[in-house]
This record gives sequence, structure tokens and C-alpha cells, in this order.
Amino acid sequence: MKQYEYLHKLLSYIKLESELDDYEKIHESITKDIVFKGTNLWILVFAIIVASVGLNMNSTAVIIGAMLISPLMGPINGMGYSIATYNFPLFKLALKNFLFAVIASLIASTAYFLLSPISTAHSELLARTSPTIYDVLIALFGGLAGIVAISSRQKGNVIPGVAIATALMPPLCTAGYGLATGQLFYFFGAFYLFTINSVFIAISSVIISQILKFPIRTVVDKGQRKKINRWISIVIAIVLIPSIYFGYKLVLVEKFNENAARFVKNISVVEGNYLLKSDVQSKNKSITLVYASASLSDLQKENIRERAKDYSLENATIEFYQGMTNDEILRKNSEQDLLQREINRLNLMLEGKDLQLEDFRRKNSLGRDVLKEITVLYPQIESCSISEANIFKLDDSDPDTLKIVLFKLGKGKLGVVEREKIENWLKVKFGTDEVSVYYK
Repeated sequence: MKQYEYLHKLLSYIKLESELDDYEKIHESITKDIVFKGTNLWILVFAIIVASVGLNMNSTAVIIGAMLISPLMGPINGMGYSIATYNFPLFKLALKNFLFAVIASLIASTAYFLLSPISTAHSELLARTSPTIYDVLIALFGGLAGIVAISSRQKGNVIPGVAIATALMPPLCTAGYGLATGQLFYFFGAFYLFTINSVFIAISSVIISQILKFPIRTVVDKGQRKKINRWISIVIAIVLIPSIYFGYKLVLVEKFNENAARFVKNISVVEGNYLLKSDVQSKNKSITLVYASASLSDLQKENIRERAKDYSLENATIEFYQGMTNDEILRKNSEQDLLQREINRLNLMLEGKDLQLEDFRRKNSLGRDVLKEITVLYPQIESCSISEANIFKLDDSDPDTLKIVLFKLGKGKLGVVEREKIENWLKVKFGTDEVSVYYK
């Protein structure tokens, strides 16, 4: 008995019926969002332009913003709901508005990319050109979340989240880019991704609508039901089979890249030969290896190819190229050392010249300072000249430096005492006794 109660309690957590909204309110909500005219149409066009700008500038944040304001989910949910309830007039209305929205979106995005000066295909554009089975899963479960939210009294913010996850807007904008630039690969790849998203969102609506037993509003016999179910199966197969193939190719590419990375890491050093660079091309299954060696022998190359089989790369094409040899690397390093030493020598010379220039400036400044100070006490001195001379001795010791000061006198003369005072003052100022003073 307790086990039954636990099971009943568990089922109560996952039952949708407990929070199911009124059927009439659900019908009214879905029907209202189907029609594209006036406000909805302008919002769609603006969202398309915003998404196109985001793709053009490779901005993920801008693309997400465009998906948030896009009203494209309305007619897609309407088609799924109308199929589940066999409401053919509503299905025709939803399909007509859906096609109108697609055409309007393509016109808006194509016009933008025709006018845009930037035509480079960035990563956000390229990501919308190769749909796989994983996109099917995203659209299916995103669509399930969307229709469950519409059916619930507690809708919350699920619908914007579904719009972001299923990414209906960017593929349409990428398709417009393909038309604007004449690159049909982009157009067909992106439009196929948009078709996958639309179909499986609609299929999700069909599934949930039938599980929740939405009321059938028209009289339909069993033959019509079988026919509709058959068409649904055909559409699913047409959309699903190519995506499975692309998904399988994606898995193979990822596996090849993973194995190639492990292989390259393992052969980074081969008998003293160092791998300088590697290039892995998963598209044509080729691996290019550049070694720093004079040359790899045929036996060494064959051994490397044999080791590739250990990483499931037996079908990969492996090409070898020679980089710089060890001798060349040493010679280049030696040349760089010589160049660096020459640069250091020139820097020292420049520093010496700078010191000489600074010394010359200092001497000029010293002469002016002496003249300004001496003329305060002895105005008869008109100018002065200061120079240095070396005093050499026979004992081969380093020469002493002699300061030679020449004063030019104007009106008036200087006595012996005054001259002695000037000479003593200069010795103190210069910090040396080796000073000779002359007057002219």
C-alpha cells in the first residue's frame, strides 16, 4: 500500500494535467500569435535586422537579443497545434502566416547584407550552415518546453528561452546573407537548419497537444487521421535523414581531430628530430609534419606512418617537410648573439657621447655661474673662459687635471691681494688646488 502511495506521489510531480490551463485560453493564445500583420510584422522585421547586424559583426549578445524579440514561434506552434487537433482551417492560416514571415525575413536580411559594406563570413554565420542531428534534438526538446509552457497556467519566461535555444532567427539571416552574396551553400545550409528547427518545434506541439488531449474542434474520420499521420512521418523522415548523415560526419571529424592531436603529441620527438609544426586537415584527412632535421630517412617516415595506425589514422595522408636543421638553428642563434653584441657596443658608444655632451654643457654652465658670481664683487671683470689641461709626470702616474681660468678686465685693475682672493675662491669652488688664473 505504501509503495502505491509513493508511486502516486512521484507521478504527481511529473503530471502536466495539474497545472494545465483552460483549453479555450490555450486555443485563444495560440491563435492570437499566429497572425503576422501590423505589430507582429514590424517586430519581426526589426528582429531580423538586429540579428543580421549581430551576425555581420559576429556579436553573440546582439543575436540573442534578436531571438528574444522574435515572434516566429507563433505560427510554428500554431501548425503543430492545428495538426494535433485536426483543425485544417487553422493549419492553413498558420502555414500562410509562417510562409509570409519567412519571405519577409529573407527579404529584410538579404536587403541588409546587400547594403552592408562588411561581407566576411564570421564564426556566427558559419555555425548556421552545417545542421546535424544535434540541431534536431535541440529543436525537439526546445519545442516540447515551449508548448508545455503555453499549456500551463504558470508560463514564466520559457518561451524566450526556447526562442534562444532553437535559434530560428540566425539561420534565416544567414540564408539572406547567402542570397545577398550569391553563395548558395550558405543559403541551403542555413535554410535547412531553419527547416529542421521549424518542423521539430511543430512536431513537439503535435506530441504535447495529443498527450494533453486538446479537444478536436472538427469532425475527422479515421482515414484522414491516418493520412495526416503518414504525411507527418514523411516530413520527419525527409528532414531527419540528412541531419543524421551530417551528424555522423561531424562525429567522424571530431574523432579524427582527437586522434590526430594524440598522434602528433606522441611523435613530437623522433630519434633526435624535433617536430616544429603540424597541420591537421580533417576535411581531406591529411596531416602535415614539419621537423627540424636535415632530412628524415624513408625508414623513419615509414615508422611514423605505422605509428599512426595505433591512433586509427591508417587512412590519413601524412606529409613530411624539413624545417631548420640543428646546425642552422645554432648558426642563427650565433648570428643573433653577434648582432646583439654589436648593438650593445653601439649603445655604450652612444652613452659615452651623451656623457661627453653633458660634460660640455656642464662646463658652459660653470663658466656662466663663475662670471655671474665674480662680477658682483669685481665689476671690472667683463668675461671669463674656463678650460682644462692634463699635467703629465715622469713617474707614469695618471695625469692631474689643471683648471685654467682666463678673466678679461675692462675699466679698472685688480691688485695682488684681490687676485689672490679670487684664486683661493676658485679653488674652493672647483674643489681642487690645481687652478691657474690669468688676466687679460
